[in-house]
Amino acid sequence: QVQLVESGGGLVQAGDSLTLSCAASGRAFSNYHMGWFRQAPGKEREFVTFITWSSLTTRYADSVKGRFTISRDNAKSTVYLQMNSLKSEDTAIYYCAASRGFTVPTAEPYYQYWGQGTQVTVSS
Repeated sequence: QVQLVESGGGLVQAGDSLTLSCAASGRAFSNYHMGWFRQAPGKEREFVTFITWSSLTTRYADSVKGRFTISRDNAKSTVYLQMNSLKSEDTAIYYCAASRGFTVPTAEPYYQYWGQGTQVTVSS
């Protein structure tokens, strides 16, 4: 089992920056690729980004490319999502998730463990 707890969400204005954190406990964090997903009101949850266990590979959704950066600190069992130039359309609940056994986990079925989510609201 891996337990994931997100933090850092909040209410910001368009153009602001925000950093989300996801702290993991349980099984070896460094064995898992880590991803961020989000779910906006009335919409399905969507992939945002992922990072491999080694940090050598990352992928981003086109909607956040160039504005969001994922990183991880295996010593702290934590993954981060730096969000810059936030837009109103970034408003959503943000979830972190852990994946093992897949090379490029860009969709929900590839993830075995999920956090409870943290709300990000961007006012325009």
